[in-house]
Amino acid sequence: MKSLKIIAALLFTALLFNTANAQSKKGKLYSKDNLIAWCIVPFDNQNRTPEERAQMLNDLGINKLAYDWREKHVPTFDDELNALKKHNITLQSFWYYSGPHPENDKNFATIIDLLKRHKVKTQIWAMITGIEGLDAMTQEQKVEAVSKPVKYIAEKAAETGSSVGLYNHGGWFGEPENQLAIIKHLNLPNIGMVYNFSHSEEQIHRFPEFYPKILPYLYAINLTGLQGGIPAKVVPVGEGNIEFRMMKIIEESSYNGPIGIINEDFAPDAKDGLKLNMEGLKKYLKKNRNSDALATY
Repeated sequence: MKSLKIIAALLFTALLFNTANAQSKKGKLYSKDNLIAWCIVPFDNQNRTPEERAQMLNDLGINKLAYDWREKHVPTFDDELNALKKHNITLQSFWYYSGPHPENDKNFATIIDLLKRHKVKTQIWAMITGIEGLDAMTQEQKVEAVSKPVKYIAEKAAETGSSVGLYNHGGWFGEPENQLAIIKHLNLPNIGMVYNFSHSEEQIHRFPEFYPKILPYLYAINLTGLQGGIPAKVVPVGEGNIEFRMMKIIEESSYNGPIGIINEDFAPDAKDGLKLNMEGLKKYLKKNRNSDALATY
């Protein structure tokens, strides 16, 4: 009888610990140390070098970078990874825009080789476009056609210990239900989703409906403000009239992954764009009286 009481006490203690731990993670979801800097490479009139970019993130207290790039940045891929390592910044993801045949893309081969040489495990945030005749296909045919390049990308990513996050950016591929269909069709362990507020303008009215469905597959969520109706205008966090409600749904869910903040068109200088969104996050935290997360700013 005494041993049963001890076991019961231990189980109760473990339950309390797990509950407290979950609540602690939820309360810190929008903390500064959970932020990813996104869209700060080509969207920066300062044209920062990898070293300057890493120093900027250190100055802002952001310790994760989602790396977006253009053709001109390919020669500096190694410098980027070296600078991130030097400044203790995690490479959260490597963005990749693919057509129907990534196996023929020299840039994708370069990315995989880079990750292997640097022994870096990360996420590849992938967009798929250019599937010929996609609009005329049945839903089943669309899933099959788009799954082919996704499969190749995921299998090559697995060689580096990395995963693939399907990145919504409009069109058929950008609809969450279609991304879920691809994930379930392939049934590979290293494929998930990245959800972007900045490309949800046509979806916001049904966010509460589909969010629980994508929740188990989410690798990251990238925030922006959303102003107006449908489609909404994309603005910095805190300057819209919709994003706080969506953020609250996320915070009250089981999601405890990283949160991206985006510069893109918000400010010519990427540092200023990131600051704008951090100010918006502070507004959200003040409104919801989250003093612990607010203190991280």
